[in-house]
Amino acid sequence: MDPEDNRRGWADRSEKYSPEYYAEIGPNEVSETLADAFDYYLDDGAAVLEVGCGSGRHLAHLRDRGFEALAGIDINPDSFDVMAERYPRLAETGDFRTGAVEDLLPEYDDGAFDAVFSVETLQHIHPDDEWVFEELTRVTDDLLVTAENEGNSPERGREESEVSRVDDEFPLYHRDWKAVFTDLGCAQLLCEPTSRDTVRVFRVL
Repeated sequence: MDPEDNRRGWADRSEKYSPEYYAEIGPNEVSETLADAFDYYLDDGAAVLEVGCGSGRHLAHLRDRGFEALAGIDINPDSFDVMAERYPRLAETGDFRTGAVEDLLPEYDDGAFDAVFSVETLQHIHPDDEWVFEELTRVTDDLLVTAENEGNSPERGREESEVSRVDDEFPLYHRDWKAVFTDLGCAQLLCEPTSRDTVRVFRVL
């Protein structure tokens, strides 16, 4: 799958793994872990960006915990229609943009956000687009947080291959996330496995 096909698959996605699908699930263990980490490291006035925010279930949980300067980007235009229906206060008060991370991140200023996070999105970035990881550190002023599948789930994150396919369909690229971001000058502050993903908190130095 080339990068453009990879992006198009997520932009057009409906049913399973779509914005509506995740809105039905709602906030989860990862949402709680993210909120706990932000409560510890940030004040509630921090500007926070989620990359691949979908319908906003994680951001809505952060809003419930007192964070209000929230932003998100997602490639699927349905994300923000679902957000308006499921999380209307978030949709009304946040800053949200539709588009690919590869297109939108370069539009932000250096250090535009106190914290940037992503949940199960970076693992789908095509190898040809790995330059976006450096862009993530560029727009982050303090904390960069990843929540990706690192083999916690019995059916995903297989270490013996660099890429696997979810439901025999779209690719999941297996990376050493600690190495990716420490090589870009970040320091890992926290590594917290959950039942599905591993949450890593980095400080951008």
